[in-house]
Amino acid sequence: MTVHLYLTLVPEAMIASMLPPEEFGTYFSVGITKKQHGQTSFVELDPDFRHPFFRIEEALARCVPHPDGRPKRSVYVANYRVLEHVPLGAMHNLYLVTAYGESLRLEPTTDYPTGEEELHLYQEIAPITPLVVSTAPPYEFYRFLIHEPDSMVHLPAVAFVELQLGELAHDPEFGAIRDLPYEGIPHLRECLVDLKEKKLHTKMVNRLASPEFPYRTIKNGLFIGKEEGLLYFPLPSREELRSTFYRWWRSANV
Repeated sequence: MTVHLYLTLVPEAMIASMLPPEEFGTYFSVGITKKQHGQTSFVELDPDFRHPFFRIEEALARCVPHPDGRPKRSVYVANYRVLEHVPLGAMHNLYLVTAYGESLRLEPTTDYPTGEEELHLYQEIAPITPLVVSTAPPYEFYRFLIHEPDSMVHLPAVAFVELQLGELAHDPEFGAIRDLPYEGIPHLRECLVDLKEKKLHTKMVNRLASPEFPYRTIKNGLFIGKEEGLLYFPLPSREELRSTFYRWWRSANV
């Protein structure tokens, strides 16, 4: 049986598995007892990827079928400082998995969303998980976290997602909330107003935010950045999600 290498983002880990991506997503989010565990996201890695930081060969040697022929579902390779030691070139597709085990495959690109004159909301996913507002579009936000020499905040790698702000992106003080599901809306408004009034570039909304978020709030896609560059995994349009990927979309909005 083929052995796959996966970089999970929630939680951050590297796992060897004999399950193909969709089956691994169901196993990792729901579990073999069918009890709900929660949504997750992971990247399929090049099976030939090796790095001295990881004991990959040892993990692969342990990833063998059970005596009754069942595939080995998971062997943990590492669960610490994983993202920073995996080059972007070893990353293939990313999978967003709902709490009910439905997977959506996203392909990487470097065709980033264009900058807009508005405010932005970012949920960092790994290696830290603050919720942040910023005046910077995604690529500039990545540059701030990874490459800005004068920044007090510097990360060797980061995975983050941009979330929708609706009318708050242009009018944080009086814009309608509509169906935005975020907690602490008054505090979010205050943070966004501060960005405009105090000429700040970024402001933390919640330093202990959960890395889980409603998939319907994704504005454009998920980003993984390192010193060597930024990968963008764009989410299909709402129309395409409702038609082509209906099972996933319905599962994500239950």
